Amino acid sequence: MPEIFIDNIRYEFEGKPLVLQFMLDNGLDHPFFCYHPSLSIPANCRQCYVEAGTPVWNRETNDYELNESGDRVIRFFPKLMTACSLEATDGMVIKTHRTSELVKRAHKDTLEFILVNHPLDCPICDQAGECPLQIQTYKYGPEGSRFEHKKVHKPKRIKLGPRVILDAERCINCTRCVRFTEEISKTHQLTIISRGDKNYPAVAPGTEFDDPYSLNTVDICPVGALTSADFRFKARVWEMNQTPGIDVTNGTGCNIDVWTRDNLVLRITPRYNAAVNDHWMPDFGREDIRRMNENRISKPELSLDGDRIKSSWNNAEITLWEKLKEFSPSEMLFAGSAFSSVEDNFVLKKHAKRIGAEKVYFTPFIKQGSGDGFLIDEDQYPNTQGCRLLGLKELSPADFKAKVSDSAVKLLVMLEDDLIGRGVLNTADLEGKFVVYMGSNHNATSAAATLVVPIANSVEQSCSFVNVKGRIQRTTAAKETIYTNRKLNLEMSVGRLDRYGTKFDNWVTDRNRIDCIPAWEYLERVAAQDDANFGYVSTRAIMAEIASTNARFTGVDYDRLDEEPGIPLISAEEVKTA
Repeated sequence: MPEIFIDNIRYEFEGKPLVLQFMLDNGLDHPFFCYHPSLSIPANCRQCYVEAGTPVWNRETNDYELNESGDRVIRFFPKLMTACSLEATDGMVIKTHRTSELVKRAHKDTLEFILVNHPLDCPICDQAGECPLQIQTYKYGPEGSRFEHKKVHKPKRIKLGPRVILDAERCINCTRCVRFTEEISKTHQLTIISRGDKNYPAVAPGTEFDDPYSLNTVDICPVGALTSADFRFKARVWEMNQTPGIDVTNGTGCNIDVWTRDNLVLRITPRYNAAVNDHWMPDFGREDIRRMNENRISKPELSLDGDRIKSSWNNAEITLWEKLKEFSPSEMLFAGSAFSSVEDNFVLKKHAKRIGAEKVYFTPFIKQGSGDGFLIDEDQYPNTQGCRLLGLKELSPADFKAKVSDSAVKLLVMLEDDLIGRGVLNTADLEGKFVVYMGSNHNATSAAATLVVPIANSVEQSCSFVNVKGRIQRTTAAKETIYTNRKLNLEMSVGRLDRYGTKFDNWVTDRNRIDCIPAWEYLERVAAQDDANFGYVSTRAIMAEIASTNARFTGVDYDRLDEEPGIPLISAEEVKTA
């Protein structure tokens, strides 16, 4: 096995790893700016310097040369090497800032040059608290500045596009953003203009940075040069809670981090998953914060004599229970949803079966030609494959409309899917029927429903989705509802404001907590009207039952989903034919 010695410690490696990435993979901290594991390597920041040498091979003895002490003779490169572009070789010796004063001085000098024209914007910069330049300056930089002259000034607050703002003075010319548009999104919309200490990224004259993946450049910018137009000045990173989740705006199922403060989602960023989305996500997935925060249904609503009134949960449960008793199973239709989770669809189907209803359908939401072959798929919903694997009968929009508009259907129970808004149904199709709509946001379908039940969305509960490639992944609750508390739910992250904020100060309020429950819990409460012992305690219990009763989900549980980057449930061949 090839070996490498880093700061006098021996490591074994396979293949031809780059020294910087190898150190990071082994938990060794080392400074860098321009390097990114998914981009090409320009080695232009020079921050990752190391001393590197290789043992001298003696051809005569066919062995390494040894010194008087019996140690290998190491021939070091005459100059410091950039660890990001240096390929590890057998027997290589690396000295970092931990063992080399020369490397330590190089890190300090490089940072001093970078900071010569860098503005002291940390108190007002969005990147403060998660800024690699700020962090590395504290760790490896000089204690003060020797520069006493006027700094170079560049354009500030430039709107590169609808979603990205540039502060050119903060740019350190790492070129990550330019390489992203060249190598990942392939729009080639950014380039570096001007020369010397006056250069910075820009778009061509008369164009704008409207790349559908533009906000990824904000994520990878190692300083505060590129910021999100939507998130600017909204919050400090240390004020927010960071919770892992899944993007539900698309069938790809990008892994995300949901950032909340005072129970509002303030931003969404991609979370690394090599099997799904690497380090990236499309911009429209980040805009889902509006659905999560705004236009929410809070407290059940009932249409009575032409008026929409707020109702109690007890009344909402009894109303559906009475309707299930009033109509025969043949007069009922249960509409699953590819937008809802595996658990919600499973419980809906289970209760339909419990009362003998056979009409359990769903219709996918496919926009032909909308996919880009990267992370934007034609499937607009996150759980189409999950509905198929659960055995819900899939209908085309036309066939679904015919089933619903059938005069024999008197009771329609729908999981969250704006079927009127997306043109599958119209209000005339629902006339003469008692329509129960379980949803998280007001829309055209909720407006036409008789009973509206507010349900928790994907950031208010732990639940799972199966993406277009058949990989099941799960979310974790990031927002509280009226009935949940992050201090009592061990899965929910607890931030500084949650620990120390009270209702009597301006840090924490209750106005952002929605009066809703998960759809599965509502259905369980309705079923409990017949059997008080009926009911699940959590989505973990639901998934355990799914795994024990559906061969497709065998071996799936939340603990395994937390440890693995999702679990493939169907083969690549099945994905192609789906």
